This record gives sequence, C-alpha cells and structure tokens, in this order.
Amino acid sequence: MIMLGYFLMLYGAVGFIQNKKFFSSAPKENLAVIPDKKERFKGAHIIGWVIVVFAVLLFIGAFALAIWDGARNGFGALKFFARFITMLYLMEIYDILFFDWYLLCRSNFFTHFYPELKSVDRSHFFGYNKKEHIIHFIIYIPVCAVLALGLGAIFS
Repeated sequence: MIMLGYFLMLYGAVGFIQNKKFFSSAPKENLAVIPDKKERFKGAHIIGWVIVVFAVLLFIGAFALAIWDGARNGFGALKFFARFITMLYLMEIYDILFFDWYLLCRSNFFTHFYPELKSVDRSHFFGYNKKEHIIHFIIYIPVCAVLALGLGAIFS
C-alpha cells in the first residue's frame, strides 16, 4: 500500500499537477530546464489532486492497518517499532531503487511529461540526494520509537 501510494503521489504531481514546488528534491540540472507549465488539459490539476489525495489515504490506510493488526495481535512497543521501521526503511529503499535509480536515471518517465529533460544527462543523478536518504534513515528511528512506545502503552 505504501509503495503504491508513493508512486501515485509522484504520478499525480509529475503527470497532472506539474507544479515545480513539488520537485524541490529534484536535481538542480532538472529544475533548471523544467518550465512552469499550465494545465496539460482542462481538469488535469483536479485529476492530479485526486490521485495525490488517494495516495495520502493509502499511506494513512497502511499505517492504520499496521496499528489495527498489531493491536489485534497484542503487539508491544518492540513489535510496533519493528513493524514501523521496516515499513519506512522499505519505503526509503523503494525510493532509492525505483524512483532514483530506475525512474530518474534509466526510464523515460520524467521525459515523457517534460521533454525538455531529454537534453540533460541523467546517468550521474543516482545518489544525488544521498544526504536526504541518510537523514531519513536516521529520523525514522526516533519517530518509530515514539510511535511504538505510545502504541505499546495503549495496547499492552
């Protein structure tokens, strides 16, 4: 659910909303050539926002399902922590491998929506945001610990 939500969020933002504010983490070379676009067709922004809202609901649903299942199975703080850290670490690995390595560096996903990117050499982009990924891996630990301790106290 999380991976699907993550992809749909990217698809809604890149394919339909097409607002450069959503691309703040993109390589600077890409941002320089991406123009500010108006709607690709009438209603594109609405479709994009519907997709993004659905994606957010998938994220919320995944965590709600994880909490519900953990409560039903008598999880304590340690098991909740393991579940949440696994979910978030797998999401980050998915981001690195699928979004950064495949979509950004190997496929034509972004150039399909932004033909201007065809002139940019994308082969060196893998790892451009490694500092952000490292920060995410570190931040997830206390976030999951606080969430797990709270849920462990509630459901134990």
